[in-house]
Amino acid sequence: MYCFVTVWCPLKPSSRSSSRSCISALALHGPTFIFADLNSRNGFQQMDRWRARLAFGGPIGGILGFAIGAMMDHMGGSTDGSTAQLPPRARSTTSGDLAMSLVVLTAALMKADGKVTQRELDHVRRFFMQQFGAQQAGELLILLRDALKQEIPVHEVCAQVRHNMPHPVRLQLLHYLIGLAHADGEVHRSEIGLLRTVAHELGISEKDLGSLSAMFRTADPGAAYAVLEIERTATDEEVKKAYRRMAMKYHPDKVAQLGEEVQKAANEKFKKVQEAYEAIQKERGMK
Repeated sequence: MYCFVTVWCPLKPSSRSSSRSCISALALHGPTFIFADLNSRNGFQQMDRWRARLAFGGPIGGILGFAIGAMMDHMGGSTDGSTAQLPPRARSTTSGDLAMSLVVLTAALMKADGKVTQRELDHVRRFFMQQFGAQQAGELLILLRDALKQEIPVHEVCAQVRHNMPHPVRLQLLHYLIGLAHADGEVHRSEIGLLRTVAHELGISEKDLGSLSAMFRTADPGAAYAVLEIERTATDEEVKKAYRRMAMKYHPDKVAQLGEEVQKAANEKFKKVQEAYEAIQKERGMK
């Protein structure tokens, strides 16, 4: 049983002791997912420590820290003040970092047109389940619902991501966001504007943004060229060079450290590059 805010707990806790009968609660481990045992005081202290780390985790940690704080308040957790001095950790990017960044920027994307509808939430739920599986999708949706209640400082969030994530991971993050924008079959003008802003703030070029966006324009005859970041006037040799360059840029091994789910999603980009090259080969009769 989970007890990440009330919707995940089958009980209706009326006291601290009954709250602890929910065995585990979701926490963010800087911000990778972990579980804390709430049957013991150590479990609550562990939650306090990770909530304190989130408070020092830049704008993303500040936004998502509210979800952890709400859970701790509901569960009756206590803080002893000693965790506030914990320094931020120095470590490499994890799949949790990518997921947390995606949650916050997804909230910004959903709010871009000034309203959030149940239809959009349903699309996000399906998208998260497809990309991350049912369990993690549920965890991300809870964080998303909390993030949607807050103002998202897009510039600061993107600056944090750009500073802490390598370029291939940022490309994957933007690919997720573009895919999400296309999930309902229609990309609104406000969403296009936000995606451009996010790409710029993440240090992703206009060509890369165009390439990633073209992967979702299957009905566009010129999309194959855009995916390879070349013009229709490119020579056959330039097409071959572009294919090799883009295959290297989008190779799934670039994000292998983030786990199978992310690598699987990255493989979709790689396949789109292959499909684009094959489409041009067929169109031109190339060998």
